[in-house]
Amino acid sequence: MKVFLCEDIHHKAYELLQSRAEIVSDWERIGEADGILNRNLHIDRALMEKCPNLKVIGIHGTGKDGVDLKAARERGIKVVYVPYENADSVAELIVAFALVMARKIVLADRMLLSGEPLSCGPAVLQGTELSGKIFGMVGCGDIAMRAAKRLKNGLGMKLVGYSPSLTEEKAKKLGIGRCGSVEEVFEQADVVNIGVHLNAQTENMITKEVLAHAKKGAILINTARGGVLNERDLYDALQSGVIAAAACDVFASEPPTGENPLVGLPNFLATPHIGATTEEALYRVGCSVVTQILDVLEGRRAAHEYEEE
Repeated sequence: MKVFLCEDIHHKAYELLQSRAEIVSDWERIGEADGILNRNLHIDRALMEKCPNLKVIGIHGTGKDGVDLKAARERGIKVVYVPYENADSVAELIVAFALVMARKIVLADRMLLSGEPLSCGPAVLQGTELSGKIFGMVGCGDIAMRAAKRLKNGLGMKLVGYSPSLTEEKAKKLGIGRCGSVEEVFEQADVVNIGVHLNAQTENMITKEVLAHAKKGAILINTARGGVLNERDLYDALQSGVIAAAACDVFASEPPTGENPLVGLPNFLATPHIGATTEEALYRVGCSVVTQILDVLEGRRAAHEYEEE
């Protein structure tokens, strides 16, 4: 069995794969692959057509926007994924973003590094406490709820959220206030978290029209997918003060560079898609996706398989 892998995975997962399959990393040999392990690649119909032996694509996580599921199904290619295993790592990053931006830690560091004369505790670095504030979720999935529980139980935040599938009954069970729209989340929340998959319905969901509903002093966090948020509109909102601060781990073009106008703004924090990049998450996700790839190639049913939407 040959599995194409050209991206880093946890060394234990690599060892597991290597023990039962030949790892191919040369793009010139991708046509030999029986399986592909994908972290950040774009696997479309054209690429699949170059791989006549391809039986399985393993997604290192849950993001399916990089794989043409329709083409895979037509060719009889299984697409497996790993739910939940990186959720704690991403949730902790959301909490970190909320704290860092509320206390203006990024701005403080940049001002110190610039050599600008500073007094102790200057007014420009006056932050806000999260205790008693409202954490709003656009999308109330597993990761968002894990972050919400940490912020509620650890910092005393109140919770609200919107999702098309969130009923009053579900919201009550989850212990959150139900909003009737994305705009209502922005109107109520002091910290807004974007936590939706990227698809035809969510692409460019957060635009200037939505941002205009933001509560004064609101902080925006995006660890989902860059295409959900209109970056030009966010830039304008940060410049004008419609949004007080924002932190993004995902971008339309990754990794972000200095050419992205958001990067370098004093009230913006950029990270290069590190939400699931922890020792623990990489181990769990890597071993799980490798196991599922091997299951398919060895004739067993995988634990988690995507179907065409």
